[in-house]
Amino acid sequence: MNNLFKVKSVETIIKQSEEAGESHTLKRTLGAGNLVALGIGAIIGAGLFSITGLAAANNAGPAVTISFVIAAVGCAFAGLCYAEYASMIPVAGSAYTYTYATLGELLAWIIGWDLVLEYAVGAATVAISWSRYLGKFMQHYGINLPSQFMMSPFDSVTTPEGAVISGFINLPAVAIVIAMSFVLIRGTKESALTNSIIVALKVSVVLVFIFLGWGYIHPANYHPYIPENTGKFGEFGWSVIVRAAAIIFFAYIGFDAVSTAAQEAKNPSRDMPIGILLSLAICTVLYILFAHVMTGLVPYTAFKGQDGIAPVAVAIAATPYTWLQQLVILAILAGYSSVIMVMLMGQSRVFFSMAKDGLLPKVFADVHPKFKTPYKSNIIVMLFVCLFAAFIPARVVGEMTSIGTLFAFVLVCIGVIVLRKTRPDIPRAFKTPLVPLVPILGIGTCVFMMVFLPLDTWIRLIVWMAIGFVIYFVYSAGNSRLNK
Repeated sequence: MNNLFKVKSVETIIKQSEEAGESHTLKRTLGAGNLVALGIGAIIGAGLFSITGLAAANNAGPAVTISFVIAAVGCAFAGLCYAEYASMIPVAGSAYTYTYATLGELLAWIIGWDLVLEYAVGAATVAISWSRYLGKFMQHYGINLPSQFMMSPFDSVTTPEGAVISGFINLPAVAIVIAMSFVLIRGTKESALTNSIIVALKVSVVLVFIFLGWGYIHPANYHPYIPENTGKFGEFGWSVIVRAAAIIFFAYIGFDAVSTAAQEAKNPSRDMPIGILLSLAICTVLYILFAHVMTGLVPYTAFKGQDGIAPVAVAIAATPYTWLQQLVILAILAGYSSVIMVMLMGQSRVFFSMAKDGLLPKVFADVHPKFKTPYKSNIIVMLFVCLFAAFIPARVVGEMTSIGTLFAFVLVCIGVIVLRKTRPDIPRAFKTPLVPLVPILGIGTCVFMMVFLPLDTWIRLIVWMAIGFVIYFVYSAGNSRLNK
């Protein structure tokens, strides 16, 4: 039982990383700019284009901008904790490695297994949505892709003629996962360049929408800025601004993926905090400006009942620039591609660290002799994600991602408090301010979000964790390098 909670010291983690040898380590090629782009690439997805309008229509009205600020503050608490860890333990593994250094092996395994829900299952969720938007994009040019090859076997669609078409396999979702996986295998520097190009494209579209739309804002659409509460909690008023913040919170998920690339950063102690915090700050500003323009172009009630990209389409219709709608879909496709790539990268790096510790088979830690990437881990993760993307409905995989991410945030915030007490002597290039207040606020924010998630999401988490416990006690505990 003592081995279950044995802590792997920070010195041991760093020493093992340095002793691995040049041929068995990841290549340090990422600068601060690459890490900021990595964070933006993971954060900005199609959620910006859809969630903003829906949250305004159903929850906060024009005050959805305040909701973005509240959600950003909640993410900043966790981001500050990640930044301290990343500057102190500059190795791959993210929350898994941090938990191993503070709360022990069993909890490290739990968080490592839990991160599969954020990264691998999250990548599958995004790939499924990417497939749907590809269909929309091609329809504009008169090309109708076969519906049965764009859905899982558990999904169906009704044609305008009334015929019901059942899905067979989601081939576009599989294709984008394979494409992004091979970009990652080719090399971190190459994948970072690809990500930077994609980030530049989607940020450009967001800026174009903001600048072109600003001139057509009608100030009357901001009145009332905070719609009066209907008498029920959660239906407008101040109460619903907080609820909208809980919904919008998930538009920020992804910044933590920056920390998984610590072992590939040129100067991790300095650049990791910059990558995490600056990407969060940039995305927050873009989100607030985007929401301000959207709710200023048309009354917030116009977004009612819309989904997908429809909220943005409604706003664009209030300007002469209707061609922007197709450009927005292109930005969504590009945005989703970079999110998938960053999620796949995060998952392979977590498995890389777990395999180095003996908790997973050695194959996950094998590094390509030329590209210096964990190519076998990339391939295994690719196959796993492809199966989910091809055959599982998006509504199932999507719900699992949120709770897994929040759980990881909670453990990271707890770990900062623990390590400040147990190891105050460790050099920290960046320190989370106001400890323990900031970590406690981060824990409270994340737990609050988790409590309001559906019951079936909690059930899936428990089942997933039960599977993880079986693997740990059957294989990992007996092969742990720390226990040996």
